[in-house]
Amino acid sequence: MEKVIAVVVSYNRQALLAECINALRTQSRKPDAILVVNNGSTDNTAVWLDAQPDVYHITQNNVGSAGGFNTGINWAYKNGYSWIWCMDDDGYPKQDALEMLLKHEGFERSLLNCAVINKEDKKSFVWNTNNYKTIDEVKESVIEGIGHPFNGTMIHRSIVAKVGTPKPSLFLWGDETEYYYRITRRYNIPVKTVASSIHYHPASAYTYKQDWDYKSSWKMYFYVRNRFHILQSKCSTKAMAVISYLVFLVAFAGIVLVFQKSDKLRKLSFIAWPMTDAFRNNFSATPPMILQKLNEKYSKSYSELWLTPVKNFFYSLFVPSIPDTSKTATA
Repeated sequence: MEKVIAVVVSYNRQALLAECINALRTQSRKPDAILVVNNGSTDNTAVWLDAQPDVYHITQNNVGSAGGFNTGINWAYKNGYSWIWCMDDDGYPKQDALEMLLKHEGFERSLLNCAVINKEDKKSFVWNTNNYKTIDEVKESVIEGIGHPFNGTMIHRSIVAKVGTPKPSLFLWGDETEYYYRITRRYNIPVKTVASSIHYHPASAYTYKQDWDYKSSWKMYFYVRNRFHILQSKCSTKAMAVISYLVFLVAFAGIVLVFQKSDKLRKLSFIAWPMTDAFRNNFSATPPMILQKLNEKYSKSYSELWLTPVKNFFYSLFVPSIPDTSKTATA
């Protein structure tokens, strides 16, 4: 019998993590093991995990969701588990979610996904799923060609052997999408959402059109930089990826101009930094480094803001790129 391990990545959300673990413990078809990757939480998570005898756990520095799932999937593969059921700590599966997923596993070894439903109303899809608004609208048992990792995503070890694991160098915001496209586009592995397998998740309230605080929104760096690496996995050629990325940058700049209310010029200037790092395969930025740089730039004049990005752009074109030293872990 093939064994299933649930892999949960957690950071500073001990109460939500406990809710998720309890849901895993009470599954109608229980996972054969539970592994929590604790990304250096500073709350009570480590103490709580030490008191859970039925939960394997690994505590590491905060390396983002990408590094967390890289560690968890690698550990599960090396310890012989056949199915790796991945989720963040802020959601939890319905009682029969795993049982329903396993009913639809087949010889083709698809990337299987739960239907990700709002944990408040228990009906609405959190993200666009074939334009369905609620789970009640879905008539088919399986929604082909779509999934939303890592929210109840089940990966067979044969997929890990072929594709590898999420790239830890991406840190967050796009790491799961790059992995999704690497599986489904580069390796042409089918993807399915099983309608009867429900994973509850908070509603996605954030939109990039909302005004963000220039000095504290370090995640925007990863959003802009990682988009290029997502497109390299999604597009058939690197040229198409470059063109698509440039279109994305223009659209993102338009969003800044139209929807942002504060620091528009600084935000436009900011785009050049992650763009340059994307083209040069520079993965050295960390959240503290990004915050420090944003605050330094905030004190500069507008003329300085525009001169530096232009200089960096031409530098990225004519200086050889930095090799990606953060290797994608392979099974």
